[in-house]
Amino acid sequence: MLYHDSRAAECRAPLGPVPCQRPVRLRLMGTEEMSRVSLIVTVNGERQALEMVRGDAGIHEIRLMMPKEPAILQYFFYVENRDGAGEYYGNAWDGLGGVGVTCGPEPVPYQITVYDRNYVTPDYLRTGVMYQIFPDRFYRDRMPETDRKNVMLHEHWDDVPLKRVMSVKEKDNYALDFFGGTLNGIAEKLDVLRDLGVTVLYLNPIFQARTNHRYDTGDYTKIDPFLGTEADFARLCLLAKEKGIRVLLDGVFSHTGVDSLYFNGMGRYDSVGASQSRQSPYFGWYKFRKWPKDYQSWWGIRSLPELDKDNPDVREYFLGDHGIVRRWLTDGASGWRLDVADELPMSYLRQLRRAARAEKPDAAIIGEVWEDASHKVTYGEMRSYCLGDTVDSVMNYPIRTAVLDFMTGRIAAWDVARLIQSQQENYAPPFYYSVMNLLGSHDRPRVLSLLTGEVDGDEDHELLHRAVSAEQLALGKARLIEAYRLIAALPGIPCVYYGDEAGLRGAADPYCRGTYPWGREDTELREAVKSILTCRRRPVFQTGGLRVYAENADTLVIIREITCGHDVFGTPQQDDRAEVRIVRP
Repeated sequence: MLYHDSRAAECRAPLGPVPCQRPVRLRLMGTEEMSRVSLIVTVNGERQALEMVRGDAGIHEIRLMMPKEPAILQYFFYVENRDGAGEYYGNAWDGLGGVGVTCGPEPVPYQITVYDRNYVTPDYLRTGVMYQIFPDRFYRDRMPETDRKNVMLHEHWDDVPLKRVMSVKEKDNYALDFFGGTLNGIAEKLDVLRDLGVTVLYLNPIFQARTNHRYDTGDYTKIDPFLGTEADFARLCLLAKEKGIRVLLDGVFSHTGVDSLYFNGMGRYDSVGASQSRQSPYFGWYKFRKWPKDYQSWWGIRSLPELDKDNPDVREYFLGDHGIVRRWLTDGASGWRLDVADELPMSYLRQLRRAARAEKPDAAIIGEVWEDASHKVTYGEMRSYCLGDTVDSVMNYPIRTAVLDFMTGRIAAWDVARLIQSQQENYAPPFYYSVMNLLGSHDRPRVLSLLTGEVDGDEDHELLHRAVSAEQLALGKARLIEAYRLIAALPGIPCVYYGDEAGLRGAADPYCRGTYPWGREDTELREAVKSILTCRRRPVFQTGGLRVYAENADTLVIIREITCGHDVFGTPQQDDRAEVRIVRP
């Protein structure tokens, strides 16, 4: 009988992630029949076999010094018996850590995250509450005016968003309806947000673009005229700062719009774009297979030509001393959420982090990474975003999926507990306590619609087509409240997608991007969410230790505690303990 539990101190000490050049003791418990045990270690693609020392009662042990540089160390065991037969022992097949299994082929390895001992993330991520806003749909302080002929302006704020604008004659007429939300409109509602407990605003793209979602950037140097001006942005940041609220921007640096200053595929900009001339200053920014019509685009979407992130001019434009990253931090932003961060080269992310921190030492960098961010495989390469050299945080989509699946009965409480324990084991503490814990977002169906069964799943892009009874709606709200209680009890920064707290419903985009229901809010739901977020002000929920377990299939218990007068970062705090029981409705 072999036994190694990566979460038990008798098998691994210290537990969890460790800083560089710190020793870790590993033990494999076994029987007297084991004649030899080798620890198979892989770091940065290099593998070595290390013989473990035999002790009493069939225990084999090794003291392993961690690498000098941040890295992901993977390990498993090879056990030889006295009869010469051998077998592997490693992580369970789901890769979530804990007690391992024996197997014939090489097993899934255990992981030790070795992070930069100087890794520091902004404290407002660890201690705050985030609110995500799709700017066109939050609040309009005025009816916008435009001379654009290829758009539709909604006169009525309560209209349903359109998938296509049939009155627009252009071939690509998606996302061209606008409701007219503005930056000044957001500024007008700062007191409402502060009352909810919000301390960090994350804005979907605000730069000039063709569409309402603005992920097809037209000019990174200009605020979209529908939203306001650069002065309006500076004013928003200043007013927010006075109320204790930070503003984070969406950085779409993987691609531009085809209708942009740089590509100018529709000829609407007073510039010579890459699609117009090989002599364009932007020609080298893109990868043409056959100029000018055949070019590399993001996920094959021709309206989003992909930038060459290794081009020196591209890097200078975005990451240089006078680049886009630093420019908008100077104008008042506190940081960036990076769109498709896992499609940006690691060297690009490192350079971006240096640029942001040079401008603002506490600038926050949050990456869009959908999987385990400690060992994400992209383009055949394993990348780790939690070591202290790239980002401060990621959008925690694995937790989102687990929480919603738990609330809707697809998985049990112990499945959620294992995922939480896995992240706690894999993510460096500064990173883990800064991770963005979300339920709703701009490209997923409204969470309340998912929890009522009103939509089929994340890829349901249709108008709501199922009748929901009063009982179903009440159940969905009860599930949503428990879901917020869960993410608010975990380390990291809980995030509310605008309107979720007010009862907004809808399928995936564009229907998850409806307007905030001013005057029609579900006040009971909002007050429940406000009460939950208010609890985050207790230091124990911000930087206290974490223990989690499943009481039964329907009940998850989360314990946060500060003991011996210090939190997990060694900061003096008053001893405190909180136990949160999440019961699936």
